[in-house]
Amino acid sequence: MSAPLPTVDAARYAAIEDRLAAVLDTALETIVIGGEAILALEAIARGVGGPETRAVNVVTGPYGALMGHWLGAAGGQVRTIESSPGRAIEASALAATLAREPADAVCVVHGEAATGVVNPLAELAAAAHDAGAALIVDAVASVGAEPLPIDALGLDATVIGPQKAMGGPSGVCALVAGNRIWELVARNPMAPRDSILSLRDLREHWTSAGRRALPFVPHHLEMLALDEALGRLQAEGMQAVIARHQHARDAARAGLAALGLELWVAEDDEAAAIATLARPPRMTAARELVARLRVAAPVEPAPGTLADEALRVMHNGPAASLQAVLLSILALGDALARVGAPAEVEPALSAAQSAWAPAVLT
Repeated sequence: MSAPLPTVDAARYAAIEDRLAAVLDTALETIVIGGEAILALEAIARGVGGPETRAVNVVTGPYGALMGHWLGAAGGQVRTIESSPGRAIEASALAATLAREPADAVCVVHGEAATGVVNPLAELAAAAHDAGAALIVDAVASVGAEPLPIDALGLDATVIGPQKAMGGPSGVCALVAGNRIWELVARNPMAPRDSILSLRDLREHWTSAGRRALPFVPHHLEMLALDEALGRLQAEGMQAVIARHQHARDAARAGLAALGLELWVAEDDEAAAIATLARPPRMTAARELVARLRVAAPVEPAPGTLADEALRVMHNGPAASLQAVLLSILALGDALARVGAPAEVEPALSAAQSAWAPAVLT
């Protein structure tokens, strides 16, 4: 007879939530939600967005655009600030928008896995709070790859996805939220109820009820996988994990540039530590170049509408290593030669190695 599958009861579920809060170094209410992170993102947008809510949505990629759609679904006013391709948003642009007309909430994606852009979170938080607006942050791609001082910056709502830089499962996500967000949800007559998207129901029946009895069937294996991932993060140290991702970013950017590829994000301080995008040679689509890869490496066409314009080197989770970056450069160098655009692979490998901090070579 096979052994029964392991289960997670209310006490274990709450303990995992507390462990996540400890890893994130936050004292705010931390709720783990069953489902991929897009569920929590839509839930917070629809919970806050409503006919009485004025929102400003910062768009630097496709995920930001989705937040604006959900925010406006209930008839609320949504103004959009959009950056140029490959650029982060400037905090001054947000401040100017809020000065022209106040807002209740500002939404921003911290690190964009789709475009390789990281937004200046501290400056954006200051601009939002100075104007009296709550800040909602999509940190799905940035957590574990970028500094994320939730409490120090006063982030009002932060959505976490463990499947990227944290090296965890994709079937659970989390919301870290403070009182201002719960007030916005409570006053919204269009906030979902009796729905998988209902944050009010979740809070009332779980956290506000003392977390004594689970009001839902948990994703048992995903929760256990999250607990394992949190243990690995604690063992390595969150600051070391972030440093590893940033070294991988620096190595990838140096190596791709030395291969002769144009980086999608030109400014170093706007480059995300989760992924690096680069333009393929002229007359070569990114899909075509990736199709020529003969070595398995974390290289793919950029998602969505950028699939022909840019290729993406992922350096997150286990792939945030020097070996993974060097493998990507080696594979791309070979593919470039096969499409008639030979590249100097050895100098590119050397450039990547030099950009990686010698003290943390792994």
